[in-house]
Amino acid sequence: MTLWAWILLASAVAFATKAAGYLVPAAWLERPRALRAAATLTIGLLAALVTVNAFAHGTTLVLDARAGALLVAALALWRRLPFLAVVVLGAAAAALLRLAGLP
Repeated sequence: MTLWAWILLASAVAFATKAAGYLVPAAWLERPRALRAAATLTIGLLAALVTVNAFAHGTTLVLDARAGALLVAALALWRRLPFLAVVVLGAAAAALLRLAGLP
């Protein structure tokens, strides 16, 4: 198959999955178990995304300024600072660590 065929197939599958979601009865989605599963999946996917973006460089694991920035941002969240402060502190930590010589 060509690249365009794979792209069209993936688009069709994504569209079918989204359309199938409208066929699920609302009563099923309002059950406590379904709500817990949706919340847990969301947290897990977000944690995986943050981990991959903070510790991966290509196919290798690295500890660089991004890890330090993540640590500073996590501490700011733990202190319940506003989201804008979390972003600014994380960016400042990454800039200072890169200035200090970390890659």
